[in-house]
Amino acid sequence: MKHLSILVPEGAILGAIEGPHKLFSEVNDLLVNMGRDPLFKVQLVGLSPQTRLSKGLFTVHPELTVKDNFKTDLVVIPAVHGNLEEAIEINRPFLPWIIAQYKAGAEIASLCLGAFLLASTGLLHGKKCATHWLGANEFRRMFPDVTLVPEKIITDEQGIYSSGGAYSYLNLILYIIEKHAGRDIAILCSKVFEIEIDRGSQSPFIMFNGQKEHEDEPIRQAQLFIEKNFSDRITVDQLASMFAMGRRNLERRFKKATSNTVVEYIQRVKIEAAKMSLESSRENVNEVMYKVGYSDTKAFRTTFKKLTGLSPIQYRNKYHRAATA
Repeated sequence: MKHLSILVPEGAILGAIEGPHKLFSEVNDLLVNMGRDPLFKVQLVGLSPQTRLSKGLFTVHPELTVKDNFKTDLVVIPAVHGNLEEAIEINRPFLPWIIAQYKAGAEIASLCLGAFLLASTGLLHGKKCATHWLGANEFRRMFPDVTLVPEKIITDEQGIYSSGGAYSYLNLILYIIEKHAGRDIAILCSKVFEIEIDRGSQSPFIMFNGQKEHEDEPIRQAQLFIEKNFSDRITVDQLASMFAMGRRNLERRFKKATSNTVVEYIQRVKIEAAKMSLESSRENVNEVMYKVGYSDTKAFRTTFKKLTGLSPIQYRNKYHRAATA
């Protein structure tokens, strides 16, 4: 039987504790109903025997604490909320325990913004990681040595897993269940909890808000210019001249400040505007394409799918108000 430790950090989101607990427990119930032995021993692990969440609205009583002498096979780090730097400091006593369990052979899985706690251990150095797209810029700032893949829902590297944002963590739990209990059990769990299995991208949900939390004022002004004039043809040379910089200097500073090249930033702003039109307007795809400054149909569709994971038609069918009514 595999021992699963679901952490109960200070400031954790209750659903990110209860959700994996329910799914892993359901695996045991399904196996028992099939006449098979349960697979997981699922226990909550805290820093103390009692943890208050949501400003005292909920209280969780972990069965174990990190001071107890036990070995686990999988550590699940749930999402936390609020000020993430403060969350890391409050929960710092978890970090050496997580590192020790990993070195002893345990797998580690972070859910959503739990990636910030996982990254604080140093175990993600040089590895890929997913998290909620809303926290992407802050994650890059705090952990530049980790390769963030914000479009991914699941990463799996050397016994360390991470998941995308919010309830997409359920897809990671199903993925782990499939690895340990088999495809048939994972499919049964997906049906019981009505979770769409094998979903690998959170790109359709990402709303691009240009990274402006930096100190490079000319680059911030360049970003604002792009966002106000995205329907026009904007070139790197034009921006370099406008802000009295050499092209290479602009490119270097823009990438450092925004985590995007100038061209990538222009594309993201255009596609974000296209998404909004496809969600709410009656314009057809070609009209939307011209409106955001594209004249090449193939280039527009290719860029749109690269950034959202869907074609413009698929995106409209999925998110347009009339289509979803």
